[in-house]
Amino acid sequence: MAMDTAITRLFGIERPILLAPMAGSAGSELAIAVCEAGGLGSLPCAMLTPEKIRTEMGVIRQRTNRPVNLNFFCHVPPVPDAAREAGWRQRLRPYYSEFGIDPDAAPPGAGRNPFSEESCAIVEEFRPEVVSFHFGLPEPALVRRVKETGAKVIASATTVAEARFLEERGCDAIIAQGAEAGGHRGVFLEEGIATQPGTLALVPQVVDAVSVPVIATGGVSDGRGVAACFMLGASAVQVGTAYLQSPEALTSAGHRAALATARDDRTVLTNVFTGRPARGLLNRFVGEVGPMSDAAPEFPLATAAVGPLRAKAEAAGISDFSPLWAGQAAALAAPMPAGELTVKLMRDAETLLHGRGASQG
Repeated sequence: MAMDTAITRLFGIERPILLAPMAGSAGSELAIAVCEAGGLGSLPCAMLTPEKIRTEMGVIRQRTNRPVNLNFFCHVPPVPDAAREAGWRQRLRPYYSEFGIDPDAAPPGAGRNPFSEESCAIVEEFRPEVVSFHFGLPEPALVRRVKETGAKVIASATTVAEARFLEERGCDAIIAQGAEAGGHRGVFLEEGIATQPGTLALVPQVVDAVSVPVIATGGVSDGRGVAACFMLGASAVQVGTAYLQSPEALTSAGHRAALATARDDRTVLTNVFTGRPARGLLNRFVGEVGPMSDAAPEFPLATAAVGPLRAKAEAAGISDFSPLWAGQAAALAAPMPAGELTVKLMRDAETLLHGRGASQG
């Protein structure tokens, strides 16, 4: 069963379902499964070295000839602030002591790489059908080079103003990211997150504000959510959290266990893992240090100091210091292979849209 929309025609896919690019939890296996099911598979590149991106793309190109999306962050790296980073380690000192970690031994490093000349060269080498960006867009010259490969360029907007900004700068489609979405907020025009709209409010306003197709995302984990997004005017739906329990995902055992018992009221926006607001399941570290902490260094410099704690805890089977990214509808996800999930999401949505399941309530 396929559905013809502006996005299926633009990307050359059968089903208007996009795999959200979830850095650290999604790799080539998950992307391939979604591609082969007729959706748009995505490879998140922000946490991968150039060599790893090439390896993963080599695997994808060997095993599917379907369109694929390469996703990149495009934040501006902050100027390191030694005093602030030292203060952050001081804030975490009780946890270092608990796990027997030398607070001065935490390796420096950003942990997330922005789109660069080298990234652009990889796009030019592999020529993915779609390239997506989070946190705005790279400089115009790089965007132009990406488009010259034939790739369609899309990016996340968390407000109508951001959607208009992206359209004016050449995006072929806009991802409208509601506040319910798991993972990092794509906000880039302002720092505040308290007033950002949810998916139900954001999507139709973005649809009305831009002339390019809109992809809805945020709080969608089953066919009902997919159908609702189409009713709001979206041409496709990007789904992330629902895929985290698929066997093809790289989701850790602790993260899977937390997702299996997820509740609607147990996700929060927190900056304590990376320095930037991201939605995840509440755990000990988030609750005691955040959810939002003024002490956390700017994104992504907060990551390094938390790394040793996460490693020690995970080695002991504890997920108290791990980012358990998830959207607000995590409890609605039914664990299954990614290909089956892609087909089911679309089949269930079409049943509802055609009125054949209305009596089921």
